[in-house]
This record gives sequence, structure tokens and C-alpha cells, in this order.
Amino acid sequence: MQNLPDHIATQIQFIKSPAEQSEQNNTRLSDTVSGIIKTVQEQGDAALTDYSKQFDQVDIEQFEVSLEQKHQAVAALDSQTRADSEFAIERVTEFAEAQFATIQPLDIEPLPGLHLGHRVIPIETIGCYVPGGRYPIMSAPIMTIVPAKVAGCDRVIACLPPGAHPAMIAICHLSGADQIFKVGGAQAIAAMAYGTDTIPPVDKIVGPGNAFVNEAKRQVFGPVGIDQLAGPSEIFIVADDSADPAMLATDLLAQAEHDIRTRVGLITTSQSIAEQTLHEVEEQLQTLSTAEVAGQAWREFGEIVLCADEGSMLAYSDFIAPEHLQVHTKAPQETAKKLRNYGSLFIGQEASVVFSDKCCGTNHTLPTMGAARYTGGLWVGSYVKICTHQWMDERGVAAVAPPAARQSASEQMEGHRRAAAVRLGED
Repeated sequence: MQNLPDHIATQIQFIKSPAEQSEQNNTRLSDTVSGIIKTVQEQGDAALTDYSKQFDQVDIEQFEVSLEQKHQAVAALDSQTRADSEFAIERVTEFAEAQFATIQPLDIEPLPGLHLGHRVIPIETIGCYVPGGRYPIMSAPIMTIVPAKVAGCDRVIACLPPGAHPAMIAICHLSGADQIFKVGGAQAIAAMAYGTDTIPPVDKIVGPGNAFVNEAKRQVFGPVGIDQLAGPSEIFIVADDSADPAMLATDLLAQAEHDIRTRVGLITTSQSIAEQTLHEVEEQLQTLSTAEVAGQAWREFGEIVLCADEGSMLAYSDFIAPEHLQVHTKAPQETAKKLRNYGSLFIGQEASVVFSDKCCGTNHTLPTMGAARYTGGLWVGSYVKICTHQWMDERGVAAVAPPAARQSASEQMEGHRRAAAVRLGED
């Protein structure tokens, strides 16, 4: 996190500050992941077998999930879980299709005979990493696989740890994955990046994971694309004196239960709301079944910031650029229009992060660690390339070639000058 600018620092005070965080040495992590990637490149499936034994304590004879196993996994879903998953798939599909409809090919003729444009081209092969983790987050494969299918990608594969909840295989299948592989961790990222005898190489890898997965995505970027480098989850809420402290506390803790490193925060102009929310958090932790995780996240990364006015509240929020940003103010739509840095925005107290996390339709794979200053989250546009093209007739050449030739001569690029001049019938 960047240092807080003076013009913001002088306008805020911390009712609760996050704990001091020591700088972590990531050299060992980087070296470990580098070794895993190199071994998978050299040994392929044999390396995946060894790593499955080492990291997952599983001896896997066949990495790919068969069609029969997919059908068995779907059949094993209880009816309500299947209905709820299909509801989420429908919502994510509908929103992705609406987004995709806004991405249009382009052809213009800015000068007579000069034609410029672009095509919208689906990425051929997508690799979706489906995390195992503390909870079986059944919405995770929906968020990565469904938009790829809407975008028209030729092949979408999914990799998930061998120990993942069986329902995850079913939901990968229901979401439209063409192939599913029981391979997790950094070795799965390496396999998707470079290919093995069993797992095909992909063109882009999407989906969150642990620190090893994240580091592996960083290291393989270049030969393949990646969606983003994701850190622990984040939620911040901007609130005025109209907010409900109990609801604020509930939403903060809901996100805090993701991981002990989840960053949660309230940014408010009301000291009363700040103090009541602090009290509510402590009270609710007493009865929350996931308090062991959520409580540690709150103690170490939770913050409540009191701001002098609305301007400083919005400025601090934009500085944080959180993954999830909720707006609990008297006029939430008006407040929302003044905010610019966030992964996804939840406008009004009824719009909880939980709805997007699970099933309302917007994607929950979002930028963290301040990346929302320069990018949005995963969306159907992440699965296509916008590639330009141009063509021209003699009128276009007559308009464009002379300045191109002159500029090339000025730059002393004789080959370029000749390429323009020859089209004018000149030497």
C-alpha cells in the first residue's frame, strides 16, 4: 500500500487501526514455485503425479475427470444445491451476455479510401483455476467458466485440487467446462501454461488461488495471459450517520471470514456510527461460527476511519481502491457517482457483497491490493481480444503515404520511407 497523502492524512483519524504488518520475504516462495514450474515443464504428468502425492497426499492415476464421473458428481448434488447453482449460472450468463452485446466490431472510413476497424476475437483456449481452500466456494467456477463460454472461447478447461469438494466438479460441468482436471496448486498453473501429455496448454489462465497459485501465475505470465494477481479479499464501506451499525458489522465480518488476511474497513463521517460499529463487531464475533478466522482478520487487518467530511471520506476510499466497496449513505446513488476506484460497487444498504459473491450476476473475481486504481474485475471482455485492421484504396494511399514518407525520412528510417513511396509510384 502506498503512503497516505498528506491532504488525506490530515482529514482522517483511526478509530481502529490495522495491526502493524511486517515485511514478508517472498524469496523462498518464489524459488519454490520456480522449481515446481521447471519440473512440470521437464517431466509433465510425472511431475503432477509426484506433486499430488507430496502436496495433496493423493495418488492419482487419471487426472482428467471422465464424463461418467461428471454425471455422477451432478447426480450427487442435493436438489436445492443444484437449483441454487443453476440460478447463479443463469444470472451470471445473463449479465455476461448483456455485457458482451456492448462489445461491437468496428469499421470506419475517416478519410475517403482509408478503412480502419477492429474485430472482437474470442481467445481460443482458457484455463480456469478453481480454488480448494478453506470453504467449497461453489460460485468460483461459475465466475470463471461461464463468461468464457459466453465469449465463445473454443475450449475451456478447469483445474481444481484433488481434495476439492465433490460438488465443485459438478458445478464446473454445469458451468460448461469442456475438460476438468484434478490438479491443484502451482503445478496446475504450470501444466496449463506449458501443457503436459494430459493437460493441454492454454492461452490465458484465470481464477484466484493461494499464494503459490498467485506466484505461479506471475511467473508464467508472458507465454500465457493471466487475469490478474489476486491478494486476500477486501471489503470497505463508506457510510454517513444514516447507516445501521449492526448491518455494517455483519457485512464486514461476512467478508472477514474468507481468510485471516482479509482486509476489512469502515470509512465514515460519523463518530457515533464508527464507535457503535466497533462495538457491534465485537458483539457479533461472540456468536459467529467462523469467528476464529473472521476475528483474526478483524484484529490484524480491520480498520475504522473517521473522516472530517464527505470529501475526505471519498478521497480515502479512492486511495484504498478496495476490491468490494459498499455505499451506506442517505443518497447512495449520488455518493456512488463520486467514487472511481473500486473492484465492484454495492450501492445502498440492501446491496450486500454476498449477493455478488454468490449469485446475482456480476463477477466476484476482482482486483485487490489497490489494483482497482487501474483495472476492473474479470468480465466477459477478459476472454476476447480486440484486434485492429486496416485497408485502403488509391485515395487512402494518396492521403496517408506522403506524411508517412516524410515522417520516415525525418526519423532516418529509409526502409519505411521506401515502403510508403513505392505505393505512390515513387523511388
